[in-house]
Amino acid sequence: MSKYPEPDLLDRLLPSVGKPARYTGNEWNAIHKSWEEASLRLVLAYPDTYEVGMSNIGLQILYAIVNRHSDALCERVFAPWPDMEAAMRAQGIPLYALESRRPLSEYDLIGFTLPYELNFTNVLNMLDLGGLPVRASERGEGMPLVIAGGSGAYHPEPMADFIDAFVIGEGEEVILEVIDRLSRARAGGSSKEDVLRHLARVPGIYVPRFYRVTYSDSGLLESFTPTLPEARLPVVKRVVDPLPLAPARLIVPYVQAVHDRGAIEIMRGCTQGCRFCQAGMIYRPLRERCKEQVVQAVGEIARHTGYSEVGLVSLSSADHSNIQEIVREILSTDQRPPLSVTLPSLRTDAFSVELAQLFHGVRRSGLTFAPEAGSQRLRDVINKKVSEQDLLRVAEAAYANKWQRIKLYFMIGLPTETDDDVAAIVDLVQKVLQIGYAHHRRKANVSVTVSTLVPKPHTPFQWQPLIDAETLARRQQILKDGLRGRNIRLSYHHGHSTLLEALISRGDRRLGAVIERAWRAGARFDAWDEQLKWDAWLEAFEAEGIDPQVEVRRERGPGELLPWDHVSCGVSKTYLWQELERATQEQITRDCRDGCTNCGAVETLGCRGGR
Repeated sequence: MSKYPEPDLLDRLLPSVGKPARYTGNEWNAIHKSWEEASLRLVLAYPDTYEVGMSNIGLQILYAIVNRHSDALCERVFAPWPDMEAAMRAQGIPLYALESRRPLSEYDLIGFTLPYELNFTNVLNMLDLGGLPVRASERGEGMPLVIAGGSGAYHPEPMADFIDAFVIGEGEEVILEVIDRLSRARAGGSSKEDVLRHLARVPGIYVPRFYRVTYSDSGLLESFTPTLPEARLPVVKRVVDPLPLAPARLIVPYVQAVHDRGAIEIMRGCTQGCRFCQAGMIYRPLRERCKEQVVQAVGEIARHTGYSEVGLVSLSSADHSNIQEIVREILSTDQRPPLSVTLPSLRTDAFSVELAQLFHGVRRSGLTFAPEAGSQRLRDVINKKVSEQDLLRVAEAAYANKWQRIKLYFMIGLPTETDDDVAAIVDLVQKVLQIGYAHHRRKANVSVTVSTLVPKPHTPFQWQPLIDAETLARRQQILKDGLRGRNIRLSYHHGHSTLLEALISRGDRRLGAVIERAWRAGARFDAWDEQLKWDAWLEAFEAEGIDPQVEVRRERGPGELLPWDHVSCGVSKTYLWQELERATQEQITRDCRDGCTNCGAVETLGCRGGR
């Protein structure tokens, strides 16, 4: 492969692929530092398309933090779409970072974000296309160190064969500690093994090669043992408190991003305790940005990017203790063009008529709510503390204040679910639509997205099986039959992608061989329905002697060692099991703001409750 693409070669190649601006770089606010003057060179790698990765606020935060370091350089790389990959391989062009167009093999450190299990084959493809062996054991001295973080790192075992070290938890502080350790180790001529031993001493760093895994004769995980004194057990996640200043000079993409707006994280964590929600468990404790910081940051983002729309980002934006004051102050700012505010992930019982009225006269996109279940019984099972009247009340407020579209998120495949619970989704959607008709006649519409529960690690449902294919198909048909008409848009997840997500998210270290086989057979962009090569995955599972249905349909017991038990998100396993028992009894657990629920975060992380 050539060292890096010559400009005239790219000029000839890019017009032949879709969305060529994905691969050019030089966007507004991109940072270009001197390659020669940097003592450590890092590339942040996002295993999905440019427009998806550029919507990830975490990537922009780390990019800004590392580039503020006087001796470090940070650049970006994204997964090329299959047409670009084919063109690069045909021309002998290695995968390169956007800022300097240097191949991945020239960096000291490659930092992957793992946002989703169905991105994992893209990680292997990016390493290979960058001129590197995909297996960590085959990357020798002089090759980049490959680390990974993000929500996918909370269950690192399926990717343990490919990643040198995982960052468990929040990366704003630990990334600088990694840079410091790596710089000092490299300056002293340390071997790769010594570098990894240095990193294993850093709290929140998990180095897979320093742990021995054994299995019983029946194939169950039997033990997980550190092999060096530096290796911690468990590896406890990193928490940043208070939240650092938000970046204002966000990179403005050339290609329209999935979330095409400015963004600021107004709080991190959630106090609701929804039992299906991994994010609600792993991002504890709750930390808020103060009103003044948020308002100031929004103004700076608008000035430095030109965006007229800014998203106030969190797991549940309307739960911020000062959300009304924040929105009111932003919208009253004398700005040209006037600023528009987006509030994603609204809770139906937190949204109020007063908050809706703040948007009077402002350009309106749709509002999004997540009742998650159609019946009150099932909402109690999943600890979703919202009633049907809550949803109908906010639908009335939204439609009355000139919104014409409401988007609703639901789940099926939840524990104890029946066909009647699914039919209740249809009834609830129809009631919301009738409220819309009362205000907007036939212009009102409802968008309904129904996902299938994948029982995720570090949640009360981690012991539960995945819904079987026959039941899933029947319940999806109930929705398709009941949610017809031009004013209702229904979307749902396909069975194969759900099954694959469950297999990867709940598998152990042996799954690495399956992932590699599937990738070598052409698996890429598995999260994209049109790209999923299901046959390649089936053949890979068969070759490795793993029965997909057995793996996902098996209910696990409270005493079983789970493949992610060596990683601590701060919430105790005992608490999660108690929450599962409460779910089966249809008992609600209170919000953390109303009093500590003794989840374990107080002892492990110093949680200060609902601040």
